[in-house]
Amino acid sequence: ASSRCTARAVCVAAAPALTAAAPSSPALRATGDLGVVVERAQGALTLVERSGRSIIGRVTGLGDLSHASAVFSRDERFVYIFGRDGGLTKVDLLTQSIAARVVQAGNSIGGAISDDGRLVAAANYDPGGVRVFDADTLEMLADIPSNYGDGGARAKVVGLEDSFGRVFAFSLYDADEIRLLDLSDVKNPKVTRFPGAGRQPYDALVTPDGRWYVAGLFGEDGMTMLDLWRPEQGLRRVMPGYGRGQEPLPVYKMPHLEGWGFADGKLYLPAIGRREVLIVDARTWEEVGRVPVAGQPVFVMARPDGRQIWVNFALPDNGKVQVIDTLDNKVVADLSPGPGVLHMEFAPRGEELWLSARDIDRVKVYDTKTFQEIASLPVDKPSGIFFTARAHRIGL
Repeated sequence: ASSRCTARAVCVAAAPALTAAAPSSPALRATGDLGVVVERAQGALTLVERSGRSIIGRVTGLGDLSHASAVFSRDERFVYIFGRDGGLTKVDLLTQSIAARVVQAGNSIGGAISDDGRLVAAANYDPGGVRVFDADTLEMLADIPSNYGDGGARAKVVGLEDSFGRVFAFSLYDADEIRLLDLSDVKNPKVTRFPGAGRQPYDALVTPDGRWYVAGLFGEDGMTMLDLWRPEQGLRRVMPGYGRGQEPLPVYKMPHLEGWGFADGKLYLPAIGRREVLIVDARTWEEVGRVPVAGQPVFVMARPDGRQIWVNFALPDNGKVQVIDTLDNKVVADLSPGPGVLHMEFAPRGEELWLSARDIDRVKVYDTKTFQEIASLPVDKPSGIFFTARAHRIGL
């Protein structure tokens, strides 16, 4: 543009030249149908997209992922991976790279993200306790030890779950205790203790409405729950002695309670040491039924609409998957995806289920209406499968 042009004219005249000189833009991608598959033996993530049922990338260098779990940022762009070696890694799904990483403990067992997306909390075996990090930078903001008894020992922390208002609930495996951690003011954390939870709480869930924190017990038959709306009422024991009079089977893999199914006002729970799925009325917290299944359940997962429960199993039955119809609580499908079925994940609306078959290095996709396999992806020793829709659900 000439010097006689007005400022507006200069801008308009210059625009075509700027556009012509600009480098080509990368292809745009939304995050809503993305997910990750943990490669447990390689310390890596395989990145997948659901619409095309395809692999879109891979991120390495995440440490020991033999018992890894994941949570997502509110915008679904970042996934936080909790490794067994204490590693906490923030991965950018769009650039397919590590955005930040810290090794924050010697032995870790998962974590959670606050409802506002600002705090990431890790549950640790060694040293026992909960450590809290800034979600942007992974700077540690709080260190909450799990001392118990005379204070000289720390308990292993398990079942760390998010709740409303920057509140986290967790269990102490060695101390038979549940605690609430209020981080409304992260510089002044508030811990509330609930002793007498029962022998060896080993994992927990928060119900989909965010009200109940329910811990499973490894050291005895039963569960313990805490009303997160009215925690001052204390702990409540439910399902005591559900295996009374029966010898439990050897437990080769612990059930994962975040995979408990919630459908039609009922909870579907794995029975430790038994080939059964327990059914509990979520209003009365009393047992209302049992479903005999092919093995000891590990994950008991409800399709998002609640119509089906998909169950996988511990050794020696870990090559099987069964489907329960919740209308009559009977098994309606027996599937054999391959040995080493470790994890399952529904598409957000439930039309598909993705599962990992570790021992054949495949991730398989099933149509939940027909129970037919519709895709198979090559992934090295896959375990956990996590979709970005988890970002908008409590307790996941």
